[in-house]
Amino acid sequence: MPYTTAELIQILERELQANWQGQRWLPSARERVGHSVIALAIPPERLSMVFAFEDFRAQVHEYQRQQGVSGVVWRTCRFRDGTIEVPEVHGQLCAIAGDKERLMQAKPAIAEFWWRQTQGLRYWWLHPQPRLATVAELTAAMAQAEWLELDATRTELYLGLCWGDPKEYRYQWARPQSGCERVVAAQAVPQAIKV
Repeated sequence: MPYTTAELIQILERELQANWQGQRWLPSARERVGHSVIALAIPPERLSMVFAFEDFRAQVHEYQRQQGVSGVVWRTCRFRDGTIEVPEVHGQLCAIAGDKERLMQAKPAIAEFWWRQTQGLRYWWLHPQPRLATVAELTAAMAQAEWLELDATRTELYLGLCWGDPKEYRYQWARPQSGCERVVAAQAVPQAIKV
């Protein structure tokens, strides 16, 4: 029986701790840097830690793909008097086939939570500079987004309008095929810009 998503996260956490405690060593780490000056500037044990964990994580990602173990985890988002469980691809795991659909299935519940919890707040696009967003703009952008992300501070609610490949959407180089536009709901100008 394959490992679960939660078990893979625990395995990765233990491996990361072992790396930082110096229990893993890759003798070829310097050659993998690709730049001789940088390779000499960073102590070999630090390079070894980074590459050993990267190699291990790549093996876990391959295991996920082979065994069909999702990289999606559920996180509780709280804002004002509301609570919702939102899916996201775990930062140390990869999205596999079917994970995009898992993210997309939560879109209606997240949109409903957003509109209910942000009544009376102002909407702001975050990039390139914060600027006001109209309800009509936001409604159209939400309809075009394939899935939504939510995050909150005590006074602001953040919405990610995402599309494309869940493995790449956070990277600028993936645009325009994949990406995520950010909006924040706040009383006034956003204070704790959390991108």
